[in-house]
Amino acid sequence: MKTFAEKVIAFNRQLSFSGKLPQGIRIMNPFTENMDIHRLSSLFYNKYYSDQKSRSLILGINPGRFGAGITGIPFTDPKRLIEKCNIPFDGPPAHEPSSVFIYEMIESFGGSDAFYEKFYINSVCPLGFTQTGKNGKETNYNYYDSKELTGAVYRFIIENIKKQIALGIERHTCFCFGTGKNEKFLRQLNAENGFFKEIVALEHPRFIMQYKSKSKQVYLDKYLSAFRSVL
Repeated sequence: MKTFAEKVIAFNRQLSFSGKLPQGIRIMNPFTENMDIHRLSSLFYNKYYSDQKSRSLILGINPGRFGAGITGIPFTDPKRLIEKCNIPFDGPPAHEPSSVFIYEMIESFGGSDAFYEKFYINSVCPLGFTQTGKNGKETNYNYYDSKELTGAVYRFIIENIKKQIALGIERHTCFCFGTGKNEKFLRQLNAENGFFKEIVALEHPRFIMQYKSKSKQVYLDKYLSAFRSVL
């Protein structure tokens, strides 16, 4: 019987989107753009998920350029991968504010071993997107930022939520990072497909770090209370 880690690694290897995207939008698939990410992410999953235990699912929006876009691990930037997970990384030491918040929360929860034994993090859309502006600068783009993109990836999102549930996910409670458009979309999908009994939405880590940093402890406590409620 395969371990949770082996299932996640296989899931990541099969990730591919072949549909038509809106003009100016590029798909970001770290698992095809940098083959070393398979090795790197496999180290992470084999370290924390080499068992057959079920986990509760946490869904963000879609991978960002400086976190999962570089490491292949949601909400884990290179700095946190090195400092908090003790996994070596030879690339640029990128910094993602969301990752800072998540790993501060994980430390308060009891550390990476304790947290990842109970939870698995990914995204509503497991591949990311970027848009290039008039100045030539590439920026993150969310699956819900245009109706055209949402429509283009709609079936892809549903198929991959089903695949992630099959990894060994508890279907009572799914946690959603984002209390705006991400929550609204995920609740709609859940109502149509019956994935989970309950969706619990939490403010997105990026929103907290960018706009609510002075109240960060309030949100850390809220996260911890929500996650501990399913234990």
